[in-house]
Amino acid sequence: MITTALTGATIFDGHRLYKNHALLIANEHISAICDISSLPADLNPVALTGGLLAPGLIDLQVNGGGGVLFNDNPTIDGIRSICQAHAAFGTTSLMPTLITASPVVTEQAINAAIEAYQSKLAGFLGLHLEGPHLSVKKKGAHDASLIRPMSDDDLHCYINARNQLPCLMITVAPESVTEQQINALSEAGITISLGHSNASYEQCFSAFTAGATCATHLYNAMSPLTHREPGLVGAALAHNKNYCGLIADGHHVHPAAIRHALAAKQKGNPIFLVSDAMPPIGTNIDSFELDGRTVFRDGGRLVLSDGTLAGADISLLDATRYMVTTCELDIDEALRMATVYPASCIGHEQIKGTLEPEHSANIVHLDDDFGLQQVWRDGLPLLPG
Repeated sequence: MITTALTGATIFDGHRLYKNHALLIANEHISAICDISSLPADLNPVALTGGLLAPGLIDLQVNGGGGVLFNDNPTIDGIRSICQAHAAFGTTSLMPTLITASPVVTEQAINAAIEAYQSKLAGFLGLHLEGPHLSVKKKGAHDASLIRPMSDDDLHCYINARNQLPCLMITVAPESVTEQQINALSEAGITISLGHSNASYEQCFSAFTAGATCATHLYNAMSPLTHREPGLVGAALAHNKNYCGLIADGHHVHPAAIRHALAAKQKGNPIFLVSDAMPPIGTNIDSFELDGRTVFRDGGRLVLSDGTLAGADISLLDATRYMVTTCELDIDEALRMATVYPASCIGHEQIKGTLEPEHSANIVHLDDDFGLQQVWRDGLPLLPG
């Protein structure tokens, strides 16, 4: 067994910073973080020039990348293309996300995800189904004609899929599912996230109590927090056992609203970052089709012709950088929002999200300006250099 030692950079393991230490990799896993003065012999040294080593980024909401939209290519090849596109931006694990689709396309996406898992596709973490059990009133860019309540057949389909996947996340609106369905899905090990909902605070809080553990892209496409009706935003921030996904791109959520949310969640499960990325990531394309409608790339936004936001034009590293530069968050906490917290949200904190021994050797090397220098996925370098 050959052990690789990454030296010359500060190491952030997800919890604390290490200076004058080496990160040891063996058999696709983290072996140890070792003081430079006590490195073992027979190592394969890799000398880095300053910067920061951190866990590879984990994205739980990725609609596309590399020119591919998962809805249009719900295949293992589509998943592979999306994983490859985002790996070039430091995302080493992701959940391809299916936007509200027909039962036929949903079945294809589930089968593709199962195939990706069985073939151990690099970068594949699990499947996120964002719909179709949402609220038409808060549909955003989703196709209203495909939104529907959850049936018993749907319930059994999702439970069967979870039995064949490492992780399954489903975004639902409390208006389109019952608390009994939420409880059954949760008991089956499915991560239930509330989103695209116009439900009341009481409805949403009851759904969290029934087993939902997350809110999808906080603030966006959900009943807002007002002084008499706190809505889903208020329930998501008040419930101390749920996580919240957040799109930090300067367009979806105002930085002041982000700061308020961070302060509100200090005593509960935290907020994590998602890219909500679409096909343009990693390409120079300026438009693409979504359910027969054109989405335009416009100054860092992705919009339909009526101005509705349709996903985001960022990588997860962009979102992490935004939290540091615009929201003035400490680098270590911003990195946790893209690594530790999403891993914990889906119950994978024992294998991903930190640089602890036996965790997957998924690593990013950032320079002092938060620029990406190198990416390792399962111990293998992915970028030229």
